[in-house]
Amino acid sequence: MPQLTADEVARFLDEPGHLVRIGTVDGDGMPRVVPTWFLCRDDRILFTPRAPAVFLGNLRRDPRIGLSVDEQALPYRKITVQGRAEILHEPGEDDLWRDVYRAIALRYLRADAADAYLDGTRDQPRALVAVDLASARFTTWRLPDRGEDLTGIWHHRYYADGSALARRAGDRPAD
Repeated sequence: MPQLTADEVARFLDEPGHLVRIGTVDGDGMPRVVPTWFLCRDDRILFTPRAPAVFLGNLRRDPRIGLSVDEQALPYRKITVQGRAEILHEPGEDDLWRDVYRAIALRYLRADAADAYLDGTRDQPRALVAVDLASARFTTWRLPDRGEDLTGIWHHRYYADGSALARRAGDRPAD
């Protein structure tokens, strides 16, 4: 499978507009996935759930988390993370880190719109949560470029027995 290099990962996570999809587990064991704005800084994914967010409560109970950042256009890059969330600031401490929240908003909105959004939601307390990428399980993927081996499109375990891709991949070591 084509993997992203460390530089490609850093550039991808820095590109404006991508959402992070956050996976947690509700108290009854059901999975919950929430798309939200984020910022990657100092090898950590940062995001800001509001005080009553169910997924914030889930993280308080169980800090294990799954993250996915992907794109809808070629080359369909994606990054998945399994790690632990750390609440850096509880709701109500917003003034201590509002600059980080502005930096997050600027990834998705023009400066004037980001400032208006921040001003309009100033009285809605948020937490600042981080997931350390260096200590997480981390995978990446992209569609093979023209001229790259097509058998790298998926992990070999996904090839149907006897299929053309399985036969072509048969002489290559599994990932």
